[in-house]
Amino acid sequence: MSPTVLNCGYVPLVDCAPLVIAKELGFAAEEGLELSLIPQPSWSALRDMLALGHLHAAQMLSPMPVAMSLGLGGLTAEIDALMVLSVNGTVFGISQDLGEKLRQTDGAAEFGDPDGLPQRLANIGISHLRIGVPFHHSMHRLLLEYWLNGQAEQADLEVEIVTVPPVRMADAIEQRQIDAFWVGEPWGSAAVSRGVAELLLPGSAIWAFAPEKVLAARREWLERNPDDVRRLLRAVHQAARWLDTPKNKPLAVEILARSEHLNLAPELIDPAISGQLITHQKGFPVSVEHFLLFHKRAAHFPWRSQAAWIAKQLGASPDGIARAKQCFRSDIYRQMLGGVGADLPGASEKIEGSMRHATAVASTRGHMILGPDAFFDGKTFDFSGES
Repeated sequence: MSPTVLNCGYVPLVDCAPLVIAKELGFAAEEGLELSLIPQPSWSALRDMLALGHLHAAQMLSPMPVAMSLGLGGLTAEIDALMVLSVNGTVFGISQDLGEKLRQTDGAAEFGDPDGLPQRLANIGISHLRIGVPFHHSMHRLLLEYWLNGQAEQADLEVEIVTVPPVRMADAIEQRQIDAFWVGEPWGSAAVSRGVAELLLPGSAIWAFAPEKVLAARREWLERNPDDVRRLLRAVHQAARWLDTPKNKPLAVEILARSEHLNLAPELIDPAISGQLITHQKGFPVSVEHFLLFHKRAAHFPWRSQAAWIAKQLGASPDGIARAKQCFRSDIYRQMLGGVGADLPGASEKIEGSMRHATAVASTRGHMILGPDAFFDGKTFDFSGES
């Protein structure tokens, strides 16, 4: 019997790894699938290809299904997130020129410390900061705005957010089109390697457990093809578990570096996989715990409360937040993976930001470890009343 061909779109970033590994190591084939991975030049192109039915599924920025379901920007479509593909894995960086000015004026910035950074930038004479993000409806922009809310105004720092495709971020900062960026790896490391930027924060410094990418599909396709959905979820689940096994990380880097995937030197891909970041060209590696997660701590579970937080940051009404919850399909995740022994959280929502440390919670196998998921400012978000 011939395998079922599924066309899956992605943007070449390290966190497309679960899809690449599902294909290359045969997890998809074991489920009777031929996973055809189709790279896209931008997030808007990927969004339109999925909405118009040219793709069966796609790697997506986690806010994209929520925004599309709320009718925000571009094509309106019922797009659901089947699972989270990656947690964290992004970086905030500034131009090398700005980094040098910071050191000369105020000493070296401590990597990973978000407090007071806007004021430090203002102290070196910056009044207008152009920051590149990959897409308007992205976790990059939501974390950036959440972090800067209040701080930028207090520092009298005007911030302009500019959309730049990830692969062009280093070019944009070298050509002075932007002064800083928030981008997914490996494109922050690529900018450092070229000597045009340095890194100041991992995304986890703002939200310790931010859902970055999701596996998304049209709701209409999900309803018509439950068997394909089940096989796809099983394959990607196996790949995510393989990726978070330490002994597999060198092979993961090698596979991702191939010309048909990221087509980059392994040393640019390794920092995200290993969590050892080079923050500036002459610096030593900095270890970042939980820099990028695929499987551990229920990383790929689509928490409805995460969708609610995204909707809140997008300015949704209580009704919009309730609708956003419905597009993070924890129900499908449970239905499709419960039968293969996957450990599942006992709940589908949680109080976001409440865990400052690893915490044991109820699961289908008894208990599992979650967190930390704290926000940098200590706030928590309880969306249990939005339904």
